[in-house]
Amino acid sequence: MSKDRARIHFAGVGGQGTLTGTTLLARAALDKGIPVVAGEIHGMAQRGGVVESSVLLGGWQSSVISPGQADIVLGFEAMETLRALPYLHQGGAVLSSTDFIPPPGVSAGRETSPTLAAIEAAVRDCVAHSWFVPCRELAREAGSEQCANTVLLGALCATGLIPLAPDDLKKTMDHALSPRILSMNHKAVDLGAAFVNQG
Repeated sequence: MSKDRARIHFAGVGGQGTLTGTTLLARAALDKGIPVVAGEIHGMAQRGGVVESSVLLGGWQSSVISPGQADIVLGFEAMETLRALPYLHQGGAVLSSTDFIPPPGVSAGRETSPTLAAIEAAVRDCVAHSWFVPCRELAREAGSEQCANTVLLGALCATGLIPLAPDDLKKTMDHALSPRILSMNHKAVDLGAAFVNQG
């Protein structure tokens, strides 16, 4: 995987800011002069529905990532990270939130879901690099659980796997986000980056 070119598959559920995260990362790339294409693969507008999107950095013609092509899976929810693994190519990387949002069948007691430990083991069996980030906890530290998506983006930008640094992301936030929430989102990026750097 080249740091200058990367295909990133985003996976989450409605209400987590997955598509906002997609837009922020794509805008940060544009602000830095990096060729980018982005798109929503699958999305459910209601809270709790599966959301998938993509950002391709470094000069691609299409926003479509087929199974086995993603360099990075960015999972905003642990179960969706597991479900997205088929998109990843051998030797790819995973950054995932440790947070769970139980699907309806699990909430109703009709189904069971794997534990976080089982998900981490499954991921580590098939990737070169992986990080499991306590996004909701770090977001609360930043000032609001709604910053969990920017915690994960900050972590991604700190890995060195893409041609964007945490400061690049924060510069984009300066003109893309409301001043009311800017400070907490800056802190969220810093906390996500610090989590990766300490590991």
